[in-house]
Amino acid sequence: MRKLWKRMLTGVLTLTMVLGLSACGDGNGTGTTTEGTNDTKNTESEGSTEPGSTVTDTVMNEFSDMASTELAVRLGNGYNLGNTFEAADMKRPGNYADNGVSHFETLWGQPITTKEMIDDIKNAGMDTLRIPVAWTNAMDIENGDYTIHADYLERVKQVVDWALEDGLFVVLNDHWDGQWWGVFGEKDASRREIGYTIFKEMWTQVGTYFKDYDEHLILEGGNEELGDRFNDIGNPIVKDGNGLSKDECYETANKVNQLFVDTIRSLDGYNKTRFLLIPGYGTDITQTLDSRWHMPKDSVEGKLFLSVHYYTPWSYCGSSGSLKNLSVYTEQGYGIIIGECGVLPTSNREMKPNWQLWYENFYANCDIYGYVPLLWDTGNMLDKNTHTWIDEGVKSFLLENSYESQKEMSYEEVKAAAEKKMADALAAAPETFDTNQKLAGDGTAIAWIMWDSQDWNIVYSVGDTYDPDSKTFGIKATDVEVTGEGTYTVALDFTKTDAGKSVGTAFSAIGIANGEELFPGYVIDIKQVLINGQEYKLNGRNYTSSDDGLCTRSNLYNEWVPKVPDDARTRGGGTAGCSPTVLEKECGDVQTIEITFEYVPGAAGISTNDANSKN
Repeated sequence: MRKLWKRMLTGVLTLTMVLGLSACGDGNGTGTTTEGTNDTKNTESEGSTEPGSTVTDTVMNEFSDMASTELAVRLGNGYNLGNTFEAADMKRPGNYADNGVSHFETLWGQPITTKEMIDDIKNAGMDTLRIPVAWTNAMDIENGDYTIHADYLERVKQVVDWALEDGLFVVLNDHWDGQWWGVFGEKDASRREIGYTIFKEMWTQVGTYFKDYDEHLILEGGNEELGDRFNDIGNPIVKDGNGLSKDECYETANKVNQLFVDTIRSLDGYNKTRFLLIPGYGTDITQTLDSRWHMPKDSVEGKLFLSVHYYTPWSYCGSSGSLKNLSVYTEQGYGIIIGECGVLPTSNREMKPNWQLWYENFYANCDIYGYVPLLWDTGNMLDKNTHTWIDEGVKSFLLENSYESQKEMSYEEVKAAAEKKMADALAAAPETFDTNQKLAGDGTAIAWIMWDSQDWNIVYSVGDTYDPDSKTFGIKATDVEVTGEGTYTVALDFTKTDAGKSVGTAFSAIGIANGEELFPGYVIDIKQVLINGQEYKLNGRNYTSSDDGLCTRSNLYNEWVPKVPDDARTRGGGTAGCSPTVLEKECGDVQTIEITFEYVPGAAGISTNDANSKN
């Protein structure tokens, strides 16, 4: 059997990766069949093992004494049952009885899950199934009733049982869930307690219901919501949200994670020692490595996993070393699960060029560091209706990298095979992508357009770190070096992408890398925006600010910033008429966007009130 290891290697070259979109979308369905449900919890337990029973004795098995770093080897490769139970209907407050389980399960275009689909996942070499769930679908949270409907729990249980029957491990989490998490960010601090109440009631019920399921069932406290998304404002339960600072978001994430561990540990059965998966800050690696975030305390040793996602969607990226950096947690005894990963196919259901190079490199890194990769899929990889993979090569790769295929290998053999795959992949990779822009790492000021499409299928260098390789394949960018005061033009051309366009924008901004350091106090004054060659009238005035004190930014469309920040600056010094959404989210199909702006020193000696009175 493959040897278990705890000391992670360092200095390994990593290619950061292309990721699939997290669960989002819109469907309808009818009744769900629950016949043939079989419990596959530990059958050696004495007494009743039905959900809700009072049995507290658990049975020792081969996993009972394992630490999470050791169990990670057995978890092997995994698969997400995406856009299924986590599909949330924001229009259904209080009317669960009128919809039923299948309404949600099919809401985002997925078919009703069957045992045959779970068999397909197992037969493709998967060792672990992650089942994202929106538990508030079956609660009446708007009216303060946090009871989860029994039939919803029963349906989730049925799919869990099918997976366990196939010998899969199962990760069960709360996922997006209609943005109810935004109640944690209410400006009225007393209302934030509603969030903690919902969270505790939810996990008390789920933990109790599955208390007699052994180590094959792992509970995960949340998804990407435990971070900046505490400030989400989209759910009807959120009255006056977006009230937390970044520091307060970190503080809240730590508090919620601790509540998750304490709640599960307070329950009977296997919950006393169950493996738990703790979502990192927004499941983002960089932000999880921030000193403000920490793993929660636990009453038992070695039973916590850390969950992170790589989220640079649809972009082949350069070496960042971020996988190696995560080993700081494995060295502390925490196993690591990459909760979502994978190269998604094109809209024509074809695998992207060089997809296998990415898979070989990333999965090799996971082998070396002991991480667990869970493939994200919403029916784009595995066609659940026809029970076929769109590319048999993906299935073959997953089979070759399953636990079953590697279990007889020593760690030295696994390491050698992984390093060879990485070397071969790097040798076969292109030298550069289709950009000749100068990077900003040498202190150069580079201006560019950050961009996410409304459907999240088009992305270009989103974030305060300029990364022209972080993009959807086919984008042509015009990024420019900023040398001081002057007029500059930046642009994006989406016509050569697979979609040929961007559907509106979910987020966009002008960024100037190193602008705050090289040109402190300068402002971006937008003079003209052309969309598809036609002049676009802005929805208000743009302003200039910075999130990190290094990158200068002017938001074009940022729904997460509901008002102009206090540190905003403009050419005239005032902020009257300024908006963080000068572009409309529904700005149409964008084939090209070109923005001309002046970069000038900001106004000095003019108070905001004085400036506002002049505008």
